[in-house]
Amino acid sequence: MKPLHALTLAALLACAPLTHAAAAAAPAVVPAASTTVAAPDAARVKAVQAMLAAMQTEKMMRSVAGASRYANEEQRASVFAKLDKVPPQEIYQRLAMPVARVIGVETANELAAFYGSDYGKRVLQQTYNSRASMFPPEPPVPNAAEKKMLKRPELVQARKELAAADATIRHEAFVLLQAIIKK
Repeated sequence: MKPLHALTLAALLACAPLTHAAAAAAPAVVPAASTTVAAPDAARVKAVQAMLAAMQTEKMMRSVAGASRYANEEQRASVFAKLDKVPPQEIYQRLAMPVARVIGVETANELAAFYGSDYGKRVLQQTYNSRASMFPPEPPVPNAAEKKMLKRPELVQARKELAAADATIRHEAFVLLQAIIKK
């Protein structure tokens, strides 16, 4: 056996669990409390719209636009000019329906309260105003009351659901950006 193949095989065996008991002992993935719905009701859409407002989603739209590729700098400037003309309320309203399919009312209310708090605002400030880097910056340091708030089971679950829905939210933001560009 060639030395390279032997090293590769050794590395794979080192990473694999030794028994089925080790695999069973691994933590199970907890399904999200919110279920995907085809047609969310008005209360769910309204709660998600409030969450999107608290999360300052218009800034996320700018980051999605900034991460997109453009043929030239003029096209990039044109996209940002069109995006600047759209009021934040319209962005929240247009994103609320597709995002409400994956985010529930309880999660939306919990996240709206979190991002409305002082600590949540500091997190958003760092998220949208930090420079692009290979390694994400450290989150703001919470005080004692904020640490207590962060440990609440409802908030922990809501943040997990948001993390699970992040790809969907960014996709819907990209779809909205494409619709804004075509106007």
